[in-house]
Amino acid sequence: MLSRVADNLYWFSRYLRRVENTARLLGACSQLRLDLPRQVTFDLMPILRTLSVDALFVQQHGSEAQYSQSQIMAFSVLSLENPSSLRSSFHNARSVLRSIRDVMPQAIWDTVNDMHQLLEGQGAQMLERGREGDLFARIVDDGLKLSGLLNANVSRDIGFQFLRLGASLEQADMTSRIIDAGASGLIRARHGDELEKAYRSLQWAAVLSSLAGMQMFRRHMRRQVSAEAALSFLLQDNDFPRSVYFCLSRLLSVVPRLPHAPAVERQAHRVVGLVRNADPVWQAANNPALLMDEIQLHVAALDQAIAEGYFRQ
Repeated sequence: MLSRVADNLYWFSRYLRRVENTARLLGACSQLRLDLPRQVTFDLMPILRTLSVDALFVQQHGSEAQYSQSQIMAFSVLSLENPSSLRSSFHNARSVLRSIRDVMPQAIWDTVNDMHQLLEGQGAQMLERGREGDLFARIVDDGLKLSGLLNANVSRDIGFQFLRLGASLEQADMTSRIIDAGASGLIRARHGDELEKAYRSLQWAAVLSSLAGMQMFRRHMRRQVSAEAALSFLLQDNDFPRSVYFCLSRLLSVVPRLPHAPAVERQAHRVVGLVRNADPVWQAANNPALLMDEIQLHVAALDQAIAEGYFRQ
């Protein structure tokens, strides 16, 4: 397979996962905001910080006192100047797909075009009318449909392995970023509020829900939602397919099926070791965002090793 085609398959899979996870996170936050009492401040800014686009947003909208939550939502969904927005990620996925249409089922292109028409034709109207929940639900459904089509209709050749590689890496990265957003404080209760602990639990429940993990959390952890329990489940669970450890382990299972690239395997083992050896109780009591930042740096280094090992020879 040409390295250009492999690179495009890898990034197409990454962009699809990025779109789905961003829609899940924004949808869960939108629902959480509706459920909170008025005395609690809800802030979407941590989402922009975890995606490293907060400085760009402030540059466009002014200081913190001048922006609104609706502006953050529009920036996260529709802004083409935001490289992490739903619209930007989807434009990138669609552009990549054009160059690999000959190796992908026609149904993939049809579904991607349906998503394109939804975002371009109705996205702004749905946000303005308070129907963002419907928009996010539709994007998530189409993302799951695409995942199903890829798994059911694509031959298990080397191209499929690059699709798996991209999906595993992106899901590990997005799970760490969603945890980071929750740990950074989407909810700000007044200091001393007797329900402050309950609000924190509600915030972590929203993180679990954004990753479709609440039911599996209850089934396997059999505990009330807390920071340490949620961190343990989303970081280290062996069976939940969106946990960071599960995704990185799946990536390691793909690497032997690809051309030999020792640097990729070494870097993958480094980040797996970091996640496996983390102490969720200690992290929850201190600052989980620092660990998430370290994981994201290791994931970025792994992406660099993949690019050098497979696409830039």
